[in-house]
Amino acid sequence: MGVAFDSISFKASLCDGCGDCMTACSEAKSGASRISIVPGAKAGGYEAALCRQCGDPKCAQVCPSGALDKDGGNGVIGWDAAKCVDCLLCTAGCVYGGIAVDPNVSRVAKCDQCDGDPACVKVCPTGALEFRKAGSIFNEYGAKEDLFVPGLSGCQGCNSELIMRHAMRKIGRNSVLATPPGCIPGMGSVGYNGKTGTKVPVFHPLLTNTASMLSGIRRYYDRIGRKDIVVMALAGDGGTADCGFHAVSGAAERGEKVLYVCVDNEGYMNTGMQRSGTTPYGSWTSTTPVGEHMKGKTQDAKNLPLIMTAHKCRYVATASTGYMEDLYEKLDRAIEASFEGFSYLHIYSPCPTGWRIPSNKVIDACRMSVDSNFNPLWEYTNTTGLRFTHSPDNAYPITEYVKMIGKYRHLSPDQLAHIQAKVDEQVALLKLMAAESSPPPAAHRAPAGASTPAGAESSQPARREIARN
Repeated sequence: MGVAFDSISFKASLCDGCGDCMTACSEAKSGASRISIVPGAKAGGYEAALCRQCGDPKCAQVCPSGALDKDGGNGVIGWDAAKCVDCLLCTAGCVYGGIAVDPNVSRVAKCDQCDGDPACVKVCPTGALEFRKAGSIFNEYGAKEDLFVPGLSGCQGCNSELIMRHAMRKIGRNSVLATPPGCIPGMGSVGYNGKTGTKVPVFHPLLTNTASMLSGIRRYYDRIGRKDIVVMALAGDGGTADCGFHAVSGAAERGEKVLYVCVDNEGYMNTGMQRSGTTPYGSWTSTTPVGEHMKGKTQDAKNLPLIMTAHKCRYVATASTGYMEDLYEKLDRAIEASFEGFSYLHIYSPCPTGWRIPSNKVIDACRMSVDSNFNPLWEYTNTTGLRFTHSPDNAYPITEYVKMIGKYRHLSPDQLAHIQAKVDEQVALLKLMAAESSPPPAAHRAPAGASTPAGAESSQPARREIARN
């Protein structure tokens, strides 16, 4: 397996050219700034000249003295002042303008990412600079065993397969999984020809009873004192928002100690791309066609994560594979919360087949859905309330998101205006909820352990991974 590295990313659309990053860098390094904000190609826009820590760095190739070298541990291209002959060829070799020259000493001034805590990122007021830690996630979890067999029959570029493989790597073998009818079992996770495609115990409930089945499984493990098992669902939006909702709502209301992951591809994608309760307004599906009498879905989508907050779940969050660091952090908290009560994680999952997008654009669509506030990222607990995990400010207009996706290709200006209005309304409500203080004590739900039979409590640690040889 290869090695990945954390890196600083720059979003030109969010940069207002304030230059705070340059000031912070200059102060942190007591010299010239390693980052430069320069005018962009678009009028009024800006770009960042910053070391990309290239995998095949041209600066190191042209260096005649070997003063520049890529660190195999953290991926940073380091500069050795003792070896440098000050020829400055590296500044010409870098096409990104990523190596600066400190005019006070006429020597190289190069970004070293501040040992993983970049000063420039911390002061950026608009979020244009981010320190992405997906490389660390890859290094930590990439070598762990994939708990699904290779060769599952997902469509090319399937984001749902990406979610399930990542989620199960994070959750581990101490888990019992339920996958109701949908894309995930449809690609072979529950098996065929008498063999399962999943390496942990997996159930295939009906669309209607997933949460009820998991409630029973959880209570069984509680009865025998096994507190180390994650009892969880990987379910589609149809089995969660529509015909399975009564079971989900009931389990949440009872505070069952279950992790319920909804993989939302906004429709019944494996059976013909029919509309579901979470299909957004205006979407083309096979049951909301586009023609003379109809222009896609005429109703707004259910906001299922918000509905789950009304259940006062132990934990509710939205996530996206476009922001893997955020997803992994939320998986941690969701797992922990599932040992105390109902834990609900809603992950948006563009479907390249049903949404009419190229498979290589799926992650771009994930990011744009977040950056446009179509799918804002937030989390909620019943003790601390709601908070954003990705700033909803400075969002792209919704037209930037929908133009990537074929199922929205027919939208009229009126329909686009309606979608933008709903997005703004949603964000305003979330901001209102985030601004409120923690709920008062009276709003706290009864302990979720009330469903555990008396005498079944155990002093066993909540989470204990069992290694297999």
